[in-house]
Amino acid sequence: MAELTESAEELLRTGINIFINLYNNQFPTEFGWAPGRVNLVGEHTDYNNGYVFPMALPMVTMVIGAQNYSSKIRVYTHNPAIERCSVTFKVPDEVDLTRGEPDWANYIKGTVSYFQGAKIPGFNAVIMSSIPLEVGLGGSAALVIATYNFLENLTGVKTKDLLTKALICQSVEHCFAQHPCGLMDQFCGIFSRKGHALLFDCMYLNCNNVPFNDPDITVLIINSNITKRVGTKYIVRRNQCFIAAKIMNYDSLRECGTRDLLKYRTKMEDVVFRRARHVISEMNRTIEASQALKLKDYYSLGLLMTQSHHSLRDDFEVSCSEIDDLVEITLKAKGVYGSRITGSGFGGCTVSLVKTQNVKDIIQYIKNNYQGSTANFYTVKAFGTDFIMDPSLDIIVKEHL
Repeated sequence: MAELTESAEELLRTGINIFINLYNNQFPTEFGWAPGRVNLVGEHTDYNNGYVFPMALPMVTMVIGAQNYSSKIRVYTHNPAIERCSVTFKVPDEVDLTRGEPDWANYIKGTVSYFQGAKIPGFNAVIMSSIPLEVGLGGSAALVIATYNFLENLTGVKTKDLLTKALICQSVEHCFAQHPCGLMDQFCGIFSRKGHALLFDCMYLNCNNVPFNDPDITVLIINSNITKRVGTKYIVRRNQCFIAAKIMNYDSLRECGTRDLLKYRTKMEDVVFRRARHVISEMNRTIEASQALKLKDYYSLGLLMTQSHHSLRDDFEVSCSEIDDLVEITLKAKGVYGSRITGSGFGGCTVSLVKTQNVKDIIQYIKNNYQGSTANFYTVKAFGTDFIMDPSLDIIVKEHL
């Protein structure tokens, strides 16, 4: 069977209870939330100014809190996997915030530092999340966006230009988390709509929401529980892409085509050529995937997802043996259209397009045949930031009075 995750309402209720108990019966007044995401096709194309095709997940991160009328910010993250769950630091008016330990707090510090339009008061907060950590489902971006949304509600000042908001959240990851990510996660966490996948153009920074609400189709996410050891590998591949574009006299691989790649092949190291081949072919697959989904051509969409995995495995070399086995076993199950690794790679999750009627049998088939680590299975539909929390925070808090 698939894993059950807390709904947004359940997560909010739990977070309110924790907040009240943790902060001496103070009641929270505001919260902000953001969804995780899974990328259907379009991996390692965002920082090459290409196309990506993610969808938001019903797995979410929430920041729940209230002013504490002091110059201190106190934050607790409710996650048993994290050793140091609480941090306290001063508001930016008192001191310039800097990176430090624990790592997760840098996302909060960065968001507080980069927030625009209002002074941040001292506050108490609790972080809740149903997004598995470090498995390629957009958890870090969701934390930053949820924090930003919380600060908007806390101060009453909202960033009207959503693109500016996405870029600010990306800057938090670049400068405070020191992760030079593309803009896909932030864009999806702000612009996604329920029942739609999001085709995002990373060069011109615009998007199209593609309907993805067929009840006969389910997205199956499998967490391999293989720890991602990315280290400098992400940056190395990013730089190899930039080198390939420079050799072909372009600013980015978005401007390159297969003819350019073949023309300059002899001037590139083989590894640089293969990195560029993945990105250029992946950008084409992403456009084709969005068109296939519009036509409800799930066979073509599934084939493109599988081709994407093979390219990520062979040309970009960001897969691992356990993930490869998981993909190949999944593809043998009845009712599976396609499967691939998702996220930056080196472990984490796979994403598969499957027939809803076959979900239980597919999961059982994989469990019977996969010899790797214990995996977790999640069946999801396309979520979005237009989701409205019902009941609201105010109503749940009133239940405690």
